[in-house]
Amino acid sequence: MDTLIKKGILTQEEAKNIEAGMAAEQSNATSSAALPANVIKLPSSMQSMQIFGDVRLRYEYRGADNVPGASDSTYYRERFRYALRLGIRGDLQDQFNYGIRLDTSSNPRSPWDTFGSNGTAGSATPSDKYNSGIYVGQLFIGWHPETWFEATAGRMPMPLYTTPMVWDADINPEGAFEKFKLSTEAVDWFVDFGQFDYQDPTSASELPSSDIFVLAWQAGGTVKLPNKQYFKIAPVLYTYTGEGYNNGLNQPFVGQGYKGVNVGIPGATYQAGYNQQGINDLLVLEIPAEYDFPIPNTPMGNLQGRLFGDFAYNLDGNTRAKEAYEANPAAFPGVHSPVYGQDLAYQVGIGFGNAGPVYGPTQGLVYGSTSKKNTWETRFYWQCVEQYAQDVNLLDSDFFEGRANLQGIYSAFAYSITDSIIGTFRYGYATRINSQLGTGGNNLDMPGLNPVNNYNLFQMDLTWRL
Repeated sequence: MDTLIKKGILTQEEAKNIEAGMAAEQSNATSSAALPANVIKLPSSMQSMQIFGDVRLRYEYRGADNVPGASDSTYYRERFRYALRLGIRGDLQDQFNYGIRLDTSSNPRSPWDTFGSNGTAGSATPSDKYNSGIYVGQLFIGWHPETWFEATAGRMPMPLYTTPMVWDADINPEGAFEKFKLSTEAVDWFVDFGQFDYQDPTSASELPSSDIFVLAWQAGGTVKLPNKQYFKIAPVLYTYTGEGYNNGLNQPFVGQGYKGVNVGIPGATYQAGYNQQGINDLLVLEIPAEYDFPIPNTPMGNLQGRLFGDFAYNLDGNTRAKEAYEANPAAFPGVHSPVYGQDLAYQVGIGFGNAGPVYGPTQGLVYGSTSKKNTWETRFYWQCVEQYAQDVNLLDSDFFEGRANLQGIYSAFAYSITDSIIGTFRYGYATRINSQLGTGGNNLDMPGLNPVNNYNLFQMDLTWRL
């Protein structure tokens, strides 16, 4: 370029214009090389996007004895199952975030489908897809304008600090949630408010007064202790609003079974015949807590230990018992008055695992929320849920079959085979607490069986965590 200027072929101005054009072409060429043809271009409103979820395969056995001593009263299911949960989440502009996840089941308490489940009418075709589908499991937008405040709206991951004793870990509540936080040197404080839409009536004439909401009021903190120890506790009060409509929710919960014959339950002598869904007289105080502590320099490396538990008390439990009896006294053979004092639930357990992962009521290798090659976790707990202590529609559908008036032991062990593949074993055993009462609640896995006197569950999972 300088030579052409000296010879008078180009002026200084022309040379500058040529140089500018060449620089622009070089920049475009570099940009094109950095962005291959198959790149995913995010909208300008999205700051980040992460794919998350898991693919799970399961062998499961669950069985229940319906009538003590009867030889034909055992009902069991043995199944091979699969589940897919696949979603995206990330940050948006101006302190917003988002999440969308698809699941393979419409059941709010389970994402699982069963191998060989031919649901098409009259079909005998292997691998029928009728019962397989894709559903919206999560869909939410969050806002975190300050470090001390965040809010979420939509169908969201469980935002409360709670345990499967009260909420099935697969339930993603719908509605709104607000959290206030304050961190000090000694304690991380938080206050949570949840407004979860429990049910929306189908008739437009019943809106909005008939909408049922469960409201959660939680306050707690994490106390920081020396040597990486901490203690966490967070009491929460649940209240219910709205009238609902006549599908059982607005009728008194009875929870009893009756003697009869049900061709859908092989060998069952008793079955659910009274209201198993009512949410009347529920004012539940829950107090979940845990103490986490390191266990360094063991033969298995550095470990993390947890002592954990949960306590729940229905302040209106005796009223719920009274309403159950008065709704249908014939449902209580040999009982001549309400069965009071069945309003408590509690859980107490212990867990161990490799140091590093985050553990919690529904976090850890056992729940597939983390994975790192050659790490492991095990946990055990004892659980007791009395008949009128809780909302049976929220109870864990696996342990113990989504029923009240049961107590028993839960155990689980998980090992991360690779950085993304986890093998998990679970076992649970439960027995009926009060022989005068049924085991209130219902579950699609063993529908209609009431009472459940003895319950066994074994699950063996292989999980690919995305």
